[in-house]
Amino acid sequence: MKKIILIGRSEAGKTTLTQALRGEEIHYHKTQYVNYDDDVIDTPGEYIQSREFARAIGLYTYEADVVGFLIAANETYCLFDPGSTAFCNRDVIGIITKINDPDANLPLVLNWMDIMGVEPNKIFLVDSVAGEGVEKIREYLERD
Repeated sequence: MKKIILIGRSEAGKTTLTQALRGEEIHYHKTQYVNYDDDVIDTPGEYIQSREFARAIGLYTYEADVVGFLIAANETYCLFDPGSTAFCNRDVIGIITKINDPDANLPLVLNWMDIMGVEPNKIFLVDSVAGEGVEKIREYLERD
């Protein structure tokens, strides 16, 4: 399985998705530091939310095969700049989490993914708690 780094703001669902990808029981856990395992690099949202720490995230992308940009479907703003995928020299996927949230606005978040440069066929819609879309990401990571 390819190693993925999950990048997104705090509460975007990175840790919950990590647990779902591993088939673990879902429980809230605040990521305080970069969790580096065999298959997933789970990053704290504060790292990407701060210009000083964002550089560290850039370096961690070199440790992964796939960069996963996460945005929750209920976000009111996009943390990522236009063309954000350009800094990655790895395969990039977009992951929209919390798709079943009552405040989800999929058309808006899909537009943000487009502006960031994520290819439409590499966007995954996910509800990690319900397990929806998680298997598709697993399958993608298992491809050669």
